[in-house]
Formats: sequence, C-alpha cells, structure tokens
Amino acid sequence: MTQVNSTSSTIVANLQISLHSGSQVFELSVNSEFPSTGITAILGESGSGKTTLLRCIAGLEKSAKGLLKLGETTWLDDKHCVPTYEREIGYVFQDARLFEHLSVQGNLQFAIKRSHEKVQKAFYAEVINALDIGHLMQHKPDQLSGGEKQRVAIARALLVKPKMLIMDEPLASLDNARKQDVLPYLAALQNMFHLPILYVSHSTDEVCRLADHVIVLHQGKVVSQGSINDVFASAQLPHIYKQETSTIIKAKIIEKDERWHLIKAEFDGNTLWLQDHNKAIGKTVRLRIIASDVSLSLQDEKESTILNRLEGRIGGIEIDKKGATALVTIDLTNSEIVAQVTRKSIDDLFLMVGMKIWVQIKSVAILG
Repeated sequence: MTQVNSTSSTIVANLQISLHSGSQVFELSVNSEFPSTGITAILGESGSGKTTLLRCIAGLEKSAKGLLKLGETTWLDDKHCVPTYEREIGYVFQDARLFEHLSVQGNLQFAIKRSHEKVQKAFYAEVINALDIGHLMQHKPDQLSGGEKQRVAIARALLVKPKMLIMDEPLASLDNARKQDVLPYLAALQNMFHLPILYVSHSTDEVCRLADHVIVLHQGKVVSQGSINDVFASAQLPHIYKQETSTIIKAKIIEKDERWHLIKAEFDGNTLWLQDHNKAIGKTVRLRIIASDVSLSLQDEKESTILNRLEGRIGGIEIDKKGATALVTIDLTNSEIVAQVTRKSIDDLFLMVGMKIWVQIKSVAILG
C-alpha cells in the first residue's frame, strides 16, 4: 500500500464566500474540521453549497475568506492564499474530462508530466492495478464505457501525487449498473492510498457505502457533521434525510450457507445473517441497516421469519415531538444499533432506557 503525500492530524476549513448571480446572492459559511485520512463525504441537496465548498478548498474561488489548513500546511488565511496549482490537489469531476485525442496511456502520461514529484514505476503499476485499467491502455476515450472513463480519471488524478483527492459527484453521470461497477474501486482507494478524499454527493447510498466522516450542508451552512455513524444514527439528521437514518457496521464474513444462499457476518461479538452476494469467507464488509427496517420485541420471537434477533438494552429514546416516530438506541455487545419506531409502540410496550430488548432485523433488509 502506498502513501500519497498524506498529512497527519486534521483538515481545518473555516471558509466564507458570497456569490452573486444577478439579483441572487448565495452565501457559504462553513466551520469544519475533519480527518486528513479516509473519505469525508460532503452531502446536501442541490444548491446547498457542496461544489462551492470544494472550489474554495481547491483555490478556484478567489474571493473566499477564512482559514484553510491541511495538517500543518496553511493554504488560506488573512495574510495569504496559496494558488490552486501549488495546493497539490487531484480533482475528479462528474464527467471524466479525458483528452479525447489521447489514449488512456496518453492521458496518464499527461498527469505524470505534471506530477508534484517523480512517479516511480511501482506506484504507476499500483495505480493501474488498483483501478483495473491495464487492459485499456491503448483505448481512446470514445472506446470506453462511462465507468471505465471514471476509473481512468481517478487514476489520472492519483498520478499527480496529490496531497488531497477531490471528487465532485463522480458517479452522477452513470447509470446504476455502472455505479455498482465503480463503487468497489472507490471503497478500496482509502486503504491503498492513504490520503484525504473529499467526496461530494447527494446520494445517501453512496455516502453510506464509502464515507468515514460526513459533512451535511443546507443553504450554505453545516447542519450536521461527524463520523458516519454519528451523523446517520442521530435524531438530529436533517429532515430531508430522516428516512435514511441508519447504523453502519464493519463486519467479517465467517460462514456461508450454500443451501439458502446466505452468509453470516460477525461484528463486535454479534452476528447477522444476510444475503450472499458472492462475498468470500474472511472478507471485511460494510453493512448498512436502515433504522426503519429494525423492529423491537420484549422477547425472543423464535417463531418468526426474521432470522436476526439480537439481545440488548435500550440506551436512549429520542422522541420526534412533531411527528409519529421515535429513534431508539439499543446497546449490544460492544456495539449499538438504532431503530425507528412509532411513538405509539413506545407507549404500548412501555419502553424505557435500561430495559432488556430484542432487536429484529430481516436478512433481506441488510444492505452491503
């Protein structure tokens, strides 16, 4: 695994900008701190300021003010602004923006010539293998599928040896099948190339599949931020994403049931059965359990179609006083899970913090 100019500690982004379009004014005001490794997703609906924030970080918005630090390196403060070409950023756009007159190899060589440091043959080979584009080297862009183009674009961005990789909705132009093709490559990047990745998306599915840290924007302001579980397992998740409230779990495949096409995954001393999508035993997977797919019972309902029943205790209950639901946090062995249930169910079962409870999760509802 190769380290690509990564830094330690955190990235500080305290940024403000006002953008004018006719009589309309858009104001971005962000005060955020996020890890300098892994994938930080910037999530928000259209017009929330996601791309504007990326452009400020990349140095493409000259009127941006505030403080921007990557570890100990300051890119922007009240005294100076490091120009874009000196920020050592790799940028991947919605469309691949490959040079149509060049082959895949030619596009990659173009990046190497503009790299911030010498690209070693071993690193070049590692990038090509990581994105699985070795067989495409002599192809021109018009001979590539949309997913292949994006993989080449990502490789090209990595070959400039950036200190940060910025990805602005890189899957937005792809159909669902092509997205599913590219997502595993994106998920592998953070483990293979240890550098901060800023990933803009309006898709909660992409964010939950990829991100370690999340910043949620609304009308130019940060309304929620933190680790993936801190954000998505919280009752404070913005209203537009309430139905996406989830628990994100890293688990290891420990068993296969060939007869029923199921696999068993272990996490923190707990196990879950889920559908087998050709995952190998021993493989680490990221699972998503949407809170509304979790039900609760006062006893172990063994005579049920629900295969996954986990014993725990209620760690917290957050009532939506303006709606019909409540978010219940259940403490499991060395872990926790959230369930979204009706307020009526809370009342009918007399649920209280500290009570023993059984968590029920359908195998077909687990995403991974």
